[in-house]
Amino acid sequence: METVISRLVAFADAGADCLFAPGLRTSSQIKRVVSAVAPKPVNVLAVDPTWMTFDALAGLGVRRISVGSALARTAWGAFLASARNIAADGSFHSLARAEPFTKLDEMFSGLAGDHSD
Repeated sequence: METVISRLVAFADAGADCLFAPGLRTSSQIKRVVSAVAPKPVNVLAVDPTWMTFDALAGLGVRRISVGSALARTAWGAFLASARNIAADGSFHSLARAEPFTKLDEMFSGLAGDHSD
């Protein structure tokens, strides 16, 4: 942990805008890093869903949160579970959990903004 902190402090001193140390897993590790590089913002990879929530990380002083590949792996997990269900019993019941196209269209149109000019 001392090497991680010394490197992050060096990056902060060199002018880094945001600091990131992959592999921080405990609240004590995160607190140590946040206090060592303050007031620079710290980015944390949310890897432990048992305690890492937005509020918990913000309460530790984290100012940026990444999820890495977790959203993609969640989607692949749902895909594989449905494929296994279809293969196992020929049922398509798992497809009922799919997000409706109308909801997806609403979400993506909201992200796109107004590009009418």
